[in-house]
Amino acid sequence: MIIALDGPAASGKGTLARRLAAHFDLPHLDTGLLYRATARSLMDAGERLDNERRAEEAARGLALMDFDEEHLRGREMGEAASVVAAIPAVRAALFDMQQAFATRPEGAVLDGRDIGTVICPQAQVKIFVTASPETRANRRAIELAKRGEKVDYAAVLDDIRKRDERDSHRSSAPLVAAADAVLLDTTHLDIEAALKAALDIVAEKAGLRA
Repeated sequence: MIIALDGPAASGKGTLARRLAAHFDLPHLDTGLLYRATARSLMDAGERLDNERRAEEAARGLALMDFDEEHLRGREMGEAASVVAAIPAVRAALFDMQQAFATRPEGAVLDGRDIGTVICPQAQVKIFVTASPETRANRRAIELAKRGEKVDYAAVLDDIRKRDERDSHRSSAPLVAAADAVLLDTTHLDIEAALKAALDIVAEKAGLRA
């Protein structure tokens, strides 16, 4: 079984994906880490994030599970990842890697922005997770504060809106719900309520007991 979760930044898709993977004992891939790792490689090398040739080389040089997640989190890395993710050659370089993960015999849970539309259009379960920009900015601000980062809510909200615009209007694999995806709005849901809703969707779509 392949479970695909897509959605904008801070919608809760990553947390839900991890919880679903644990519930069904499936491997999980946060595909956003691939783009963050690509951006981190460029930044560490002193390269511009919009250098398409270098960005493609960095993407092709990634080892799938070789990530220091702590080094890839934070507001700066989220913005940087959004820039490199808009480069078609980067997305193409990471395509096979993501598909190989998704098609392993036991199944998988993947979250990102083009899982149900591009990476795994054959997924049995597709969930598009969303929430209002204000709710997502508040969640991200709390997350950053817990990491010890200085938080300016207005700046975080502005970042969220810029990322939404960039992700939704890029030429390659724009952020959009798959035609057969189930919309899950988490604006007024805590994680437990969102998880229950997601489990219900899986049970209905895949015919499994949640």
